[in-house]
Amino acid sequence: MTPDADARTFDALLCDLDGVVRFYDHSEVNRLERAAGLAEGATMRIAFAPHNDLPLLLGRISRERWAQAIAGDLLAHGLTESQAVTLGRVFSTVPSWVDPGVVDLLRRARAAGCTLVLVTNATTWLEQDLAALGIADLADHIVNSSLVGVAKPDPRIYRIAAERAAVPADRCLFVDDRQENIDAARAHGMTGLLYREPADLRTALAPLLTDRSG
Repeated sequence: MTPDADARTFDALLCDLDGVVRFYDHSEVNRLERAAGLAEGATMRIAFAPHNDLPLLLGRISRERWAQAIAGDLLAHGLTESQAVTLGRVFSTVPSWVDPGVVDLLRRARAAGCTLVLVTNATTWLEQDLAALGIADLADHIVNSSLVGVAKPDPRIYRIAAERAAVPADRCLFVDDRQENIDAARAHGMTGLLYREPADLRTALAPLLTDRSG
């Protein structure tokens, strides 16, 4: 999907992290689910249910408390305590990886003079994760929901992101893989790009990179 307007009008790129730059490997979680007679994806649905997910993303609970909450809900699905605790622990520590093509595009956009802000519903240990992935220096700024106390699509997080970028909202391109977050960005006056694959971002940034690279 293409953005609302020409990328040459943007001075800041506000980019989601998970689902755009970073992805997770749930293969071990899926193996444990099958072994426990649980449908694949059930643990993810429990973990990301608002009553478990939102306190984590607002910085109100630790990774350990999150894993315990997941395990508690899994018990209601007929798992043994050992199975539930193991699944909760493994899900809360799944390995992740980054898309090198997307990272390259973001680095090129930043090198071309576009302020890059990662705007993410994330955990309090995000900085350690980014360092482990080798992208601690990827962005000019990071707006992390667990540190600012508001999460997408709350309108306040978009205001914070524009302020960090020091750019008016109408000069921001907001990239995210969730429609509700794009809708909220547009309501704040930003241009929104619903991300589905690297080609979406490449197309959106092509005019910017062409113009600013000469």
